[in-house]
Amino acid sequence: LKPFFLRGSWSNLFSVSFWLPLKWKQETSVSPAKGFIAMGYAGYAPGNRIADKLTPMQQALRSLPLEKAQESLDLIEKLTRNVVRNPGEDKFRRINLSNPKISAAITDVHFAVDALKEMGWVQDEDALLLPPSVHLVHEREVVGIIDAKDYYKKEEDNERRRQMAARKVVSAEKDALLQQMEADRKEKVADGPVVHASVAKQFGNGPNIVKASDLGIGNSSGG
Repeated sequence: LKPFFLRGSWSNLFSVSFWLPLKWKQETSVSPAKGFIAMGYAGYAPGNRIADKLTPMQQALRSLPLEKAQESLDLIEKLTRNVVRNPGEDKFRRINLSNPKISAAITDVHFAVDALKEMGWVQDEDALLLPPSVHLVHEREVVGIIDAKDYYKKEEDNERRRQMAARKVVSAEKDALLQQMEADRKEKVADGPVVHASVAKQFGNGPNIVKASDLGIGNSSGG
């Protein structure tokens, strides 16, 4: 009895040795496209992207009241650009918090002063000072302010949509109430007017009732 590898011709043996690895490769290989669809980018499920973490400065800039955000950011951007363009000018490295314009847009606005402190400004009584060791740059501070302004624009659009949706709900409820009132009115009209039978009322002989006989009317004077 011949061993297995000696059965048949050498050509058959070569065919078997070639066919087995090829068959295994075909069954175990995965299409690159299929592998990408299954795993997604970098091994995460498709559609799940990790949002970049906000810096403390970016978080502070996005904590302003929505109704005052744009006004505050416009002034903060102006003050920041002055420092970026003129880093050695002391007059641009001091903010007078008691100034009416500064008060309206920064001092009296929640978290506006905090946002400036996150940039490196320090409080000195009624002013903010930027130490010489702090350097504001366009790529970080100015771009961060611009991103915050874009964020608030989207928030304003979302707020307008929320208010419109709320008004539609109130309007729909009002229309439903009016329709119900009209249906009730028509139902009453269809039922016709309510008719009550006339009921005779009998007056008693109380002390306040004056009868004709009390006045001598109808009494006979004969014996």
